[in-house]
Amino acid sequence: MSEGARRPDSSSVLGIWSRLPLERLAQRPGYIWMVVGTVCVGAFMAAVDASIVSVAVPTLQGYFHSTSSDAGWVLISYLLTLASLVTAMGRWADMVGRRPLYTVGFLVFIVGSALCGAAISLPMLIASRVLQATGAALLQANSVAIITATVPASMRGKAIGIQGSAQAVGLSIGPAVGGALIALIGWRAIFYVNVPVGIIGTVLGALILPRDHLKGERKPFDWAGLAFFAPFLVAILLGITEGPIWGWTSFRVLALFGVAVVLVLLFVARERHYKFPMIDLALFKIRVMTIGNVTGLLSYSAMFGTLYLIPYFTKDVTHLPESIAGLLLTPVPVAMTVLAPIAGGLADRYGSRILTTLGMSLTALGCLLLVFTLGRHVSFVAVVGELVLVGAGLGLFTPPNNSSVMGASPKEHLGLSGGILNMARSLGMSWGTAMPLTIVSVALATMHATTKQASAVQWNTAIHVGFMGLAAVSIIAAVMSVSRKSAPPGPRDSHPIELA
Repeated sequence: MSEGARRPDSSSVLGIWSRLPLERLAQRPGYIWMVVGTVCVGAFMAAVDASIVSVAVPTLQGYFHSTSSDAGWVLISYLLTLASLVTAMGRWADMVGRRPLYTVGFLVFIVGSALCGAAISLPMLIASRVLQATGAALLQANSVAIITATVPASMRGKAIGIQGSAQAVGLSIGPAVGGALIALIGWRAIFYVNVPVGIIGTVLGALILPRDHLKGERKPFDWAGLAFFAPFLVAILLGITEGPIWGWTSFRVLALFGVAVVLVLLFVARERHYKFPMIDLALFKIRVMTIGNVTGLLSYSAMFGTLYLIPYFTKDVTHLPESIAGLLLTPVPVAMTVLAPIAGGLADRYGSRILTTLGMSLTALGCLLLVFTLGRHVSFVAVVGELVLVGAGLGLFTPPNNSSVMGASPKEHLGLSGGILNMARSLGMSWGTAMPLTIVSVALATMHATTKQASAVQWNTAIHVGFMGLAAVSIIAAVMSVSRKSAPPGPRDSHPIELA
């Protein structure tokens, strides 16, 4: 083949793509922060869309004349798809390049969002949400990996902290933006609004994100492994989500967990013997990564458990409007947003152990104080202060934890490690909703009450027990954080464990 045949025409799409990112941008002193800013656009957009639809479910139920459970699949389908695909997308990016898949992620997200806005039936909307979540999985799996590969280790924590702030802002403003758009324009606007933001993100990704330096021969993707792993996650997440509603001992929940056990055993057997596994199980022998992912799961359980219990308190104990619950919960993401970049910068200087331990200890303290504060005659100033503690603790914990996990990851597995980190977060979000509801239901049952006919006093007692459970989860995460070892100063080119 001639030299000219091997090189793409400079005027073709591939030719233009091969000359990006723009050299004058890549040589600027602040280039790495341009990369971080570009990644934050995707992190913000994916986080907004994970929460913005929550306020639209009742509207969608009425518009499509469906049941509440059917309309709820508009939200559930997104979360299930995101959680089940994000790890695979990270592995895929390690194989073919993070920059192209991150940019493609924006394009898929745009198409999915436009189809959601144009949906003429509920099944079409749910299918479009699956496509939208596929794009979000491409974005989330690659965001932390791109930062880790681009930013020097001495500034990695700060950069990941900024990305964490973007996610926290997205999660916090999603419901408010969604409610405003529905009231002013209609429900289709909450999907169409993603299109211009996605176009901006696509252009920025193409112009700014650094080229990938892939080494060695391209390996085949483990499709059989994905065929076991994705349904396993769907089954386990559905079981966790529906357990409190269907009953943990109901046939459907036990069947879901049974299927999950079979699938994970098949997956492990496949990965142990396949030459090019989707997830190299040797990664979990790296102590920092295992502890970081488990404590990350626990931290998001504490966060979403708090976000779940406070609305029950305002509704069933103080009988205040739901808008008050929204205002009360604002300090959690605000404190996370403010402290995340600071914590990331401190982690660059002092390591992750102290900050992650302190962070989860503060979250535990906030949950314990809420046990003593919440009541019929509550001081909302005190509650706000305690919720600030919860959010501040999570803000102190998350960037150092993520930085330590990514710093311990071998370079060739950065995308996979980022995917596993996001998967752990999704599991934590689900467990953080299911666990408090189960604890509250059991506590009410011991008082011979149910969630439908409990008195305000009974609800208050049950919510206290729920926050004790969240405090216990946070304490476990703090204790585990004490035992973590400091990660190496940067992504590894090699690791004492032999990896595929």
